[in-house]
Amino acid sequence: MPAIMIVGAQWGDEGKGKATDLLGGRVDFVVKPNGGNNAGHTVVVGGEKYELKLLPAGILSPNAVPIIGNGCVINLEALFQEIDGLKARGADTSKLRVSANAHLVAPYHQVLDKVTERFLGKRAIGTTGRGIGPAYMDKVARLGIRVQDVFDASILRQKVEGSLQQKNELLVKVYNRRAISIDEVVEYFLGFADRLRPLMVDSTSVLNTALDEGKVVLMEGGQATFLDVDHGTYPFVTSSNPTAGGASVGSGIGPTRISRTVGIIKAYTTRVGAGPFPTELFDEMGECLQKTGGEFGVNTGRPRRCGWYDAVLARQASRVNGFTDYFLTKLDVLTGIERIPVCVAYDVDGVRQDEMPMTQTEFHHAKPIFEYFAGWTEDITGARTLTDLPRNAQLYVQALESMSGTRISAIGVGPDRDQTIVIHDLISG
Repeated sequence: MPAIMIVGAQWGDEGKGKATDLLGGRVDFVVKPNGGNNAGHTVVVGGEKYELKLLPAGILSPNAVPIIGNGCVINLEALFQEIDGLKARGADTSKLRVSANAHLVAPYHQVLDKVTERFLGKRAIGTTGRGIGPAYMDKVARLGIRVQDVFDASILRQKVEGSLQQKNELLVKVYNRRAISIDEVVEYFLGFADRLRPLMVDSTSVLNTALDEGKVVLMEGGQATFLDVDHGTYPFVTSSNPTAGGASVGSGIGPTRISRTVGIIKAYTTRVGAGPFPTELFDEMGECLQKTGGEFGVNTGRPRRCGWYDAVLARQASRVNGFTDYFLTKLDVLTGIERIPVCVAYDVDGVRQDEMPMTQTEFHHAKPIFEYFAGWTEDITGARTLTDLPRNAQLYVQALESMSGTRISAIGVGPDRDQTIVIHDLISG
């Protein structure tokens, strides 16, 4: 049976949670392979809105086992707050499991994230301040603390000491902050041991055994392609690899076991934080998209920057991830717009470029070249087949598919689970 991967195709907030939730009832396991509580999902079920941060959206699917994979970094305090919040609303979280190899966000990671971002001033990259970047830095520097370390007090202390030796020098001598107590950090982590123990699993073994047994595994990527530390708009990126290759690494599922890679892409484009954004709108239309689409960050509440659909980005995302399908979300937000622009190429210093510029400098200078499509005024939230859409909406979807390098297999026409047009099955194809 297949492993299916869901990947954001823009700068995040495309609606990956909706896609995961839509498929959740048909899969046996849902694994989050990367990111931390800096990347949220909004899922609407039966009119109820759930804002998930660290937990996989699949936790709301009654048949699926949700797993936080080895590629994630976990703030344990945030994890249990989120679990308790769902329990209070009647959700079942008992099947949640956490990889023993996932890394932990320590209190000092959050301190460093905030002080270094302030220290950068105009060069700040717009992090959430939740310690995600510093936690990944420690992982790569081999100074990280993993879930399994919470259950060996001796190893935990050694790792905290090793990590804080340099960090305390930096905090005191460069940032004029107080040193962080090793004892406080060790006690902080040990305080979660009892609740964490029943959740910990060898996630690689669990997921591959599930595939061997003919079960369906869905990988739910956090962030998105152009926030990838290798393939994104560096340095305005996250600290992990939220592309298809990264999902394989972050889940422990080999690439040959993945049968479908689904890109989630919004019918327009948004971005949170700093960084280049060629189709960004700075006028009333940008405010309209922001308001109509509810474009405010799940984690921070920050307003998302809004712009038109960028087919150049879509083509690049298709290449990087090897998408088999696109799930186009929020088409309903465009209802009522008389003339809808789509970016088909860039003007870089007077030269047309039909593909992503190679350098950061070129991309910063890129200006969109638009084609225009007639809009529609009809309410499309009740559409359940492609032919239910107004003719102009159908033509818009067909144009995006032609430009974007991957077939569009599903379309979101509203926030709720059932407000979706399925053209091709996302599991079987």
